[in-house]
Formats: sequence, structure tokens, C-alpha cells
Amino acid sequence: MDQRISLITLGVRDLNRARAFYERLGWKRAFFGAEGVAFFQTGGMALALYPRRDLAKDAGVEEANLGERAAVTLALNMRSKEEVDASMAEAEAAGARITMPAREAFWGGYIGHFADPEGFLWEIAWNPAFRLTEDGSVVLPD
Repeated sequence: MDQRISLITLGVRDLNRARAFYERLGWKRAFFGAEGVAFFQTGGMALALYPRRDLAKDAGVEEANLGERAAVTLALNMRSKEEVDASMAEAEAAGARITMPAREAFWGGYIGHFADPEGFLWEIAWNPAFRLTEDGSVVLPD
């Protein structure tokens, strides 16, 4: 199996609310041909917002077995501490709940966390060890 991720799908309770939040962040929807789902191109990957009941049905599990939220944090790496601060402010203005304000990290970087309106956790980070390409893709050190 290839070592990559193509698409992250978040199972949401309220598709319209979730879609509107990401659009308030300035994200542009893509692939309007599919009904009942919202897609966003995110560099070389994509993010999908999909109703929880449909996600459970597609996966062959009961919706109750999805849990409240999986133990996952989505992350967006930035080029500077200032970009972290600006992104955190933008997320809060769009309706995010700040769960931990941006701060110096014990490992030498700078991070903040927020929850989107559905409760999914995001980390906004500057990591001096990670290089970002022109399109924002992260390049891990050897």
C-alpha cells in the first residue's frame, strides 16, 4: 500500500453548519457534482464533510459506534509564529472555539488549538524542523 493519505472525511452532524464554517475561513469548495457532501481541495489532499449517519452506513457500522469524536487532531503547519497567531484569530472569527491559545511548545515550536463547530480539533503550528514547500506541503526531516 502506498504511504500517503488522499482524503480526510469528517463525519458531521450538521453539514450546512460545518460547510459554512470552512467557507468563512476562506476555503473554496470543489467538486460540486456530489450531493450531500462538501469537498475542499487542501494542497495535494482533500477534506470532505459528510453526514455522520451516511459515513456510518458506508463503513458498515452503527452511528453510535463512531463515538463522540475520534482521537484525532487535524494540523495546519505555518511558516512563522505570526502566521499561527493570524490563523488562530481567523478561525475564532469564523466560529471556532479556542481550546488552547497559541504558545511556545516544549519541543521548540509554536502551537495553538481550536475546535470547529462540530468539535473536531485543529492544531495550528510552526515547527522549525519542518520545511514547507511553495504549495504548503510539509517536508519532514530525515
